[in-house]
Amino acid sequence: MHNVKVMKTGADPIMQKPLNIAVMVSGIDEEYQHDILQGIHEFARNHHINICHFIAFGGMLGNPNHDAGEYNIFNLVNYDKLDGAILLTNTICSSSMKQTILNSVQKCGLPTAVIDQDIPGCYYIGIDNYTAMHEIVNHVIKAHGCRRINYISGPTNNPESLLRLQAYRDALSEHQIPVEEERIFHGLFRGQDGREAAEAFLSSELEFPEAIVSANDNMALSALITLESRGIHCPQDVIITGFDNIRSARNCTPELTSVSRPLTESGRRACEMVYHHIRQKEEQERTVILDATPVLTESCGCKHCMSDSIEDFKRNNYKIIERYNIDVRRNSRMVCTLTESDSYAKSLDKLKDCILEINCESFYLCLCENWAGTFNNAEDGSTPMDYAFNDYISEGYSRNMQVALAYRDGKFLENVPDFETSLMLPEIYEPEDAGKTYYFMPIHFRERCLGYCVICNSTFPLESASFVSWVMNISNSLENVRKMRCLSAVVKELEKLYIIDNLSGIYNRNGFSRNTQELYQYCQEHRVPVMVMFLDMDGLKHINDTYGHKSGDIAIRAMGQCLKLACKDGEIYSRFGGDEFLVFAVNYTEEKAKLLELAILEEFRNYNETHSNPFDIEASIGYHIEVPQPDMPVFSLITLADQKMYEQKKRKKTSRYLRR
Repeated sequence: MHNVKVMKTGADPIMQKPLNIAVMVSGIDEEYQHDILQGIHEFARNHHINICHFIAFGGMLGNPNHDAGEYNIFNLVNYDKLDGAILLTNTICSSSMKQTILNSVQKCGLPTAVIDQDIPGCYYIGIDNYTAMHEIVNHVIKAHGCRRINYISGPTNNPESLLRLQAYRDALSEHQIPVEEERIFHGLFRGQDGREAAEAFLSSELEFPEAIVSANDNMALSALITLESRGIHCPQDVIITGFDNIRSARNCTPELTSVSRPLTESGRRACEMVYHHIRQKEEQERTVILDATPVLTESCGCKHCMSDSIEDFKRNNYKIIERYNIDVRRNSRMVCTLTESDSYAKSLDKLKDCILEINCESFYLCLCENWAGTFNNAEDGSTPMDYAFNDYISEGYSRNMQVALAYRDGKFLENVPDFETSLMLPEIYEPEDAGKTYYFMPIHFRERCLGYCVICNSTFPLESASFVSWVMNISNSLENVRKMRCLSAVVKELEKLYIIDNLSGIYNRNGFSRNTQELYQYCQEHRVPVMVMFLDMDGLKHINDTYGHKSGDIAIRAMGQCLKLACKDGEIYSRFGGDEFLVFAVNYTEEKAKLLELAILEEFRNYNETHSNPFDIEASIGYHIEVPQPDMPVFSLITLADQKMYEQKKRKKTSRYLRR
């Protein structure tokens, strides 16, 4: 064993803090994972250990982006905060993520047990895969006389899969049967791989096999059903065998020849070995090899050996069907409920009913900081649409997590504080919470990480076939909210572009019309005086011709800024076009208009004194005040103000001419 962390003994450590052992696993809806976890839970309950499952459902949809979002949950694990780990690495299809996990536990020296994969420096609980598979293939050859034997393999990066495949190759060679690579189909231990393998064998130019040996039961059963649908019966037309002897294999017709293995015992022993290491119990072997026994039954042409009675089978089958119906109804209600939610607050409120249905002790929805994206204008010119598609976490999590929803001890908690993501979940360190099972699940959309949820002490994750769909519903609901938020921000941005002049930063002509229309109509109806001020920048053409258009842009921006600083009493100001600007105000007197004009001129002077431009900001100004008649358009007032501005501009030109 490598140097691993050992918890110091002395006072009863259970009273000091709970032990937290992590379990890294993918696809707990399969019987293999389910039975191993049952063994882990059994030992943990009896020894007051918290089991923190970090669960992915990778490889389920055949979508690499979705898989990346699922496997990201393993990046959440902070090994320095844990006391031990149990790895089911052969359930994880991603070679890179599997290696990342192994590197992490070995680097930090965490007491670790690995089930069905022998990793140096870790405890190993396995079976003799090679011998068990060799016996199955040997039986098909010797007892049933098969020579054309096809093989459905598991992942090429899975040690168990490789040992079983090698046993198949060796058994054929020992009986002088050529190993034809075309007869080997490489899958991922999933049911769909069995269907694809059956179709591949049917379409192959090679003569159809006498037997199909599969590296696990899921693939074997799917292949059997697919062939039956094509009129090819087992074992009359083809022998089919599996591996693992799961319930479905035992209870199908024909019963599936397979290999029985003590999965629950594997989980129990893994937890026991890690626990004994932490507690510094007696010396123990690093490796435990459990028995694996071939079960020769109907699918290879041997005798019936169904372990369950007909009564037990009917009873269990009814329970499975009823549980499935409950799952479907629950999932349908959840989809309908969350789909109706058009806001973040409503989604969280609707989710509360869904949480109550799964009978958990506690539930936490933890979201990344800025999970919904950034919608404010960025200095780098990024738009809300840029953030909608590009600004997100795809690997790891934000530094802190926001607790969007928390349920504990029969009630939903309010204002739960954010916490450092390195803690994973603060609750797991509380001494009174020892002996619990926590399920950490990724919340994501494709590779976009939104956060994660945690369920504590519920049978739902292990017993429900719809658990993964339940979590995906939460993810999809939040993604819909995120997209609606983003769409709203984009609409606001587009509206802003429609009414805001992008150069001066103040209203453009559209903005002026939209923001003065109702106010002007009110003044018409209630006989309120309106003031319109027209400003025309002096010398913009000279600035452009002499110093360049960039300097002209600076001058226009300066005009907008000066208007913004001078207009402090609800006036509406805008760039009307080119070098022309407008100010609109109600209830103005001549005196007040003159004061506004002086304030604008003062801002011009301040700007010119504080900026080192080779030009000054100046403008000719004219204003007109009138109570608008019902049939008088606002443009009439603008025209009158424009005329007065033009008179001032003429006076300025005359004055300059006389000075010369």
